[in-house]
Formats: sequence, structure tokens, C-alpha cells
Amino acid sequence: MSSRFKAVAALVAAMVLVGSSVAVGRSMTAVLPLYFASLARFALASLILVPLVVILEGRFPRVSRRTLAALFAQAVCGSFLFTACLLYGLALTGAAQAGVVAAATPAMVTLLGRLLFRERLPRAAVAGIACTTAGLAVIGGGGEAGIGPSPILGNLLVLCAVGFEAIFLLLRRTVREPLSPLAAAMWVSLLGCVLFLGPGMWQGTGMQLSQLTARSIGEVVYYGLGVTAAAYMLWFYGVMRVDAATAGVTTGVMPVAALGCAALWCGETVGWRELAGCVGVLAGIVCLSVRPAAKPARLGHIPKAAPAK
Repeated sequence: MSSRFKAVAALVAAMVLVGSSVAVGRSMTAVLPLYFASLARFALASLILVPLVVILEGRFPRVSRRTLAALFAQAVCGSFLFTACLLYGLALTGAAQAGVVAAATPAMVTLLGRLLFRERLPRAAVAGIACTTAGLAVIGGGGEAGIGPSPILGNLLVLCAVGFEAIFLLLRRTVREPLSPLAAAMWVSLLGCVLFLGPGMWQGTGMQLSQLTARSIGEVVYYGLGVTAAAYMLWFYGVMRVDAATAGVTTGVMPVAALGCAALWCGETVGWRELAGCVGVLAGIVCLSVRPAAKPARLGHIPKAAPAK
């Protein structure tokens, strides 16, 4: 079995875990308080990631105050605000529609990269953003009643979560120290525990023991060990071994997995609106994964050598 095949398989497995998190999160927060469940999730992830980093890297990674501030900003956006918006949104809308909306992350990263970092938008990226927007419009349009007490508000909250996740990914560029993605994930998980500690403990004191069912405990364990720890490790393994275009295409598995898990785990009916929205988002991901062809060097022009690393 080739290393490339193993890498792609790892990326696909990571996206299946991420896609399943939408359905599991909706079921989990229907029984457990949001902040308590989130605290338990990051605590479990930290219990796995801290010893794993120490074993693989030989030490606990120390960081400067500036890097710690950047990681804290990542935790606020990618752990606290993302989780709060996603899980609050899932309480108001169906897992199938939320899964399709959550898959708009590549388009949001590209759009915010243009707005915040003035990055160039090739035609394929513009087409990708347009396809993703069309898919989301299908999800949010029409007068048909969706699943949940307030599907439109729920989908908007999930879209806000997508925005915070995109900011989280872009903030990674501000970390200048040689910090591995695995160590960064460990720090973000630890800081996520800190952010959810107060509200999580407060909600925990008001819980009833009847809420701690075998299913709800299993969902918290799955969210912490599977979605947070295992998914990131699989993604880290795969993304270091394939090109960006291949990694981008594998993210298309996420909305498909979300639709499947919404039907299997939450018992939702996946209709034409969800399928059409998924097609639009998938088309957007494929377009965003296309890398623009390099311009040929002009005759007589000798490119500058890359700086030594």
C-alpha cells in the first residue's frame, strides 16, 4: 500500500469524523448542557494530546508570550466561539442542513484570505465561492419548514461558526515559532478547557444524574477523542504527505458524511434541498482545490533562487 494512498485514506477518515460531529453534536446537546459537554470534550482531547506530544516530540512544547497570545486567539475563535455557535445552531436546525452549511469552510477561508490578507483570487476560486454560495442559498431559500424550532437562525449560527473556524485557520499564519500542528492542537485544546472551565463547571452543578445516560456519555467521549483528537491527528498525517489540491478535494467527504449521519444517527429525512445544497458545496470545494497554472518564465529571464531554509 503506497504512502499516498495511506495519506488520502487518513484525510478521508478525518473528514468522515468531522462530518459525523454535526449529527452527534445535535444529539449530545439535546441532553447535556452545551458548555459542560464542551468542557468534557476538550478535557478528554487534552488528556490524549498532551502525553502524545510529549512522547512524539520528547518534551512539552514551550512557547513565547506572543505565540501564546496567538494560540489563545485561535482558541477563542476555533474552540469557544466556533463550538458555541455550532452547537447553539444545531439546537435550532437539522443536522443535515447544518452539515452542508459547515462544509463551506474552504470558501470562507478563501474569501477571508482575500479580505484580510489581500490574497489573489483566481477564476477557479471565484467560481468555487459562487458554487458554495449557490448551495447555501438552496439550503436557506424557500418557504418549506425545516427541522428544528428555527432553521433559518440555526443555519445562520452555523454559518457564523464557519466564519470563526476560517479565522482560526488563518490565525495559524501569525504563529512564527516552529510549533508543529500537533503541538498547536494540544495548546488549543488546553486553552479550550480554560475558556469552557467556568461556564462548564457552572452548568455541571445544575445537572441531573438522569442526563448522564450511556448514549450521552458515549457522544461526549466520541466528540472529545474521535472528533477533536483522532480527526486532527489523521488530518495532520495526511496533509503533510499530499498536495493542497488533493487535501482540498477530500474535504468534500465532510458534507456527504454529515448527511449520512444525520439520517442514521438523528433519524432525519434528507430531501432534495439538502442534496442540492450538498452538490453546490461539493462543486465549490472542487473549484477551490484547482491550483492556477504557473506562468511560463519570460525568455531570457532567470528567476531568483529561493532563500536557504
